[in-house]
Parts: sequence; structure tokens; C-alpha cells
Amino acid sequence: MISRARQNSKEQPDITPIEDDYIAPAPRVSVQAFCETETTASVVRSAGEDRRLAKAHLSVHMGGMAAAIDAYHKAPTPNVIVLETEGDSDILVGLDELATVCDPGTRVVVIGSASDITPYRELVRRGVNDYVVGPVEAIDVVRSICSLFSASEAIMAGRVIAVVGAKGGVGASTVAHNMAWAIARDLAMDSVVIDLDLAFGTAGLNYNQDPLQGIANAVFSPDRLDTAVVDRLLAKCTDHLSLLAAPASLERVYDFGAEAFDAIFDTLRMTTPCIVLDVPHQWSGWTKRALVGADDILIVAEPDLANLRNAKNMLHMLKSARPNDRVPLYCLNQVGMPKRPEIDARGFAKTVESQPIASISFDSKMFGTAANNGQMIAEISANHRTAKTFLQMARRLTGRGEPKKQQRSLLAPILKKLRAS
Repeated sequence: MISRARQNSKEQPDITPIEDDYIAPAPRVSVQAFCETETTASVVRSAGEDRRLAKAHLSVHMGGMAAAIDAYHKAPTPNVIVLETEGDSDILVGLDELATVCDPGTRVVVIGSASDITPYRELVRRGVNDYVVGPVEAIDVVRSICSLFSASEAIMAGRVIAVVGAKGGVGASTVAHNMAWAIARDLAMDSVVIDLDLAFGTAGLNYNQDPLQGIANAVFSPDRLDTAVVDRLLAKCTDHLSLLAAPASLERVYDFGAEAFDAIFDTLRMTTPCIVLDVPHQWSGWTKRALVGADDILIVAEPDLANLRNAKNMLHMLKSARPNDRVPLYCLNQVGMPKRPEIDARGFAKTVESQPIASISFDSKMFGTAANNGQMIAEISANHRTAKTFLQMARRLTGRGEPKKQQRSLLAPILKKLRAS
């Protein structure tokens, strides 16, 4: 039950490595917060709008510890209780009284003040799962609630990376597939590519796969979906990479509700460390939901005016919809196409107010050969600059930094001889 007690990270310099910044979404749980101040109540309400708490039912009440104790004398406790306490109140006495009305298994998060001098071990002893020193921000509340489940339950929470084109035909699928290949092969992360373009998807062609089943079987039978069913639908591309392929068939239309793919994503999150979504260039309820709900987003754009406008609009919308997340990223593709006027990278970056994470040069021979052979760029030429670019992008989007090079000691040859003797 006890996960940890910690102080708000704002009290220390921000030196957290990027790979530790990942926050797994919370499951369907009920959360009730009892706040002392309207400021904290407002922050908790904002946290409830975060995508990672989308499935949680969060309600906010005033009155702090006293109100919580009074409420649970008359009603059952939720999965999580968030309590704000003032510095002059006796937390331990209140927690002891709360324990008499709490149901078994209820998790408790305490938002304290800097003037609190209660030892952490005493809070932990009384069943507090997390302790955060205020003033808090929305992301602090999100992280605290989500970590109660990702840290205490033996459930893998996969990272979802969504890749989408700013315009049709910009090569977003090619970028997604090559990047997923790099994540699986070079970073050795078990990964799944989901081709969400059911009518015209190219993942099967690009990976030289022709599975009989795929994403359509899952999305049209959500009631029978579980990890075993999804595993049977996956086509294995390499030891670490699998594919949930699109049927690429026009025998039926693919009109979906906004939540049509939620069950598939949730099921894969439980078993797969990395899920790469190949999102088609269209704007609908489910594509917007897939992008907003992803952990990281990559927009692929060509250096022209239409892509510039679309990329800027998409970046602005996604930043607004995900205020507590890492900002969405973008890359430029097919740069340097002969005889085509282009907007240079500096001008593109100035307009969208952020730098691209990569610029992929136009190479019709290399990409054409890969597409016709059903291969990735790294399979044709592992040392090609574009293959290295895809690996750099894979590291950036998965939070895996460059591996540290071990410094060779001047005494290493001598030590080696001594060990051999």
C-alpha cells in the first residue's frame, strides 16, 4: 500500500533526466480531494482535466481533513483521498481519526505546507502513500495520483508515441516505421506499430508483412479484447518489433467514434513498453483523441507553405490541449527536393516558434528502394546518415539519451596483463 513520501520537486533544481519524466495514465478510479484553500482546490480541478486522469473520476471539496472525516462517517471512501493540511493542524491526530472511517485499500495523498515538521516515517506509518509540500501545481497532483498505481501495481505502462503528417503525402508513415524500427533494433525496446489508416495503410508493405488479421479485427470486436487476443493479432517483424496492420481494403467504410481505439491502446500499454501510432492525415474525433492522449507527438512536415500553416495550427492546438505535457515535436522531411522552392529550416522554425528535431534530406533512390523492397533504411545501409537521423529521433522520443562512452584508463593494458598472469 505504501509507495513513498516525497517533497515537491520545485524545492530542488530541475535535474531529473528526461527518461524519468514519463507519467503513466491512471486507471478508472475515484478520487476525492479535500482542500483547505481555494488556490489548491483550483489546481486540483485543473489536474482533473489532464489527459492522464481522463479515466479517473475526480471531485473537489473544501474543508480539509475535518470535512473528509465527517464525509466518510456517512459514505464509503474512494480509491484515492487527497488531503490538504495547514501547518498549524495536527496531521497525525487527523490521520488516526481518518483511519477509523477509511475502507481497506484506500490510498491517501497529503498536500502539506513548508512549515510542517511531521516526520515522513510517521506519515507513512499511518498509511500515507504520498506527501507533497505545497504550493502545488497541476502536474504535481497528476504525478502523485498516477504514480500510486504505476508504482504499486505490477503493471507495465507503455509509452505511446503518435506520428502524424502536417499534410498528406509528406512521408509521415515512412518516418514512423523507420523510427519504430530504430526503437526496437537499436534501443532493444519491445515495440508495436499500429497502422491507423485502415483503408490505405502502408505499414504491412513497408515491413514486408501480409498478416491475415490486424487492427480491424480489434476495433470491430472491442468487447472480446484482452492481451491474449491482441497478441494473436500482432504480426512479428523482428525480435522486438510487432505490427498491428491495417487491412488496406475498401470493402467497408471506417467511420469510428472518438473512443473507438481506447481499448486497443489500453490493452497494449499493459504489455508493451513502446507503442508507435501511425496516425493518418485526417481530422476527426478519434484522430484528435489519439494525438492528445499520446505521451509524445511527432508532426512530420515538408518545407512548404501549406505544411507550415498546418504544422503551426497543430502545434498550437496540441500545446493548448496538453498544458502539463512535453511539447509536441516536429521534423522536416524531403528537404532539398530538386527544382522545388522551399522554406528554409530557419524560416520554418521562426514561424512555428520551435526548432525541428531533425531535417531529413530528399533521397528518392534510397527511400524508393526501401519502399519497393519492403525494407527500412537501416536494413539497406546501416551507416547512412538518414538511418542515424532516425536513431537520434528514436532516442529523443523515448527519452533514451546517447549512451555514455566509457573512458579508457591508461592503466588498463597493465591491469589486463596482471589479471592474465
